[in-house]
Formats: sequence, structure tokens, C-alpha cells
Amino acid sequence: MNIRGTIDTITGMVGSVTDFGLKLIVALVVVDVIYPGTTGTVANLGAIAGQFGEHGMAGLIALFLFATLYNK
Repeated sequence: MNIRGTIDTITGMVGSVTDFGLKLIVALVVVDVIYPGTTGTVANLGAIAGQFGEHGMAGLIALFLFATLYNK
């Protein structure tokens, strides 16, 4: 196995874990909407969004960079 194959394997695994995490978050949000207060996911996501807003332009730049890197 060469280096390129190893990197591709690791990248695929990280992508799979990331996709699973996002699907889990969506499922927890749905559960929290149906049964309010059970998981606290909606409150935590609101707190994260509030933290980006508190830091003004630096928070917006960080959010933009995160979104850009995630979409690659």
C-alpha cells in the first residue's frame, strides 16, 4: 500500500464518521423537537450560534472558514 492509498483510506473513514455525526445531530434535533428538553441539542446549537454572533466579525470569518472547509 502506498501513501496515496493510505491517505485516501483515512480521508474516507473521516468522511464516514463526519457524515454519521451530522446524521446523529439531525436525529437528536428531531427528537428534541418532538419531546422538548430530552436531549438539549437545540439549546446547545443555539448557544454555539450565539457564540459566533458574540465575537462579531471574527466569529463570522471563523464560521465562513468552517463552512468552506467542510464543503471541500
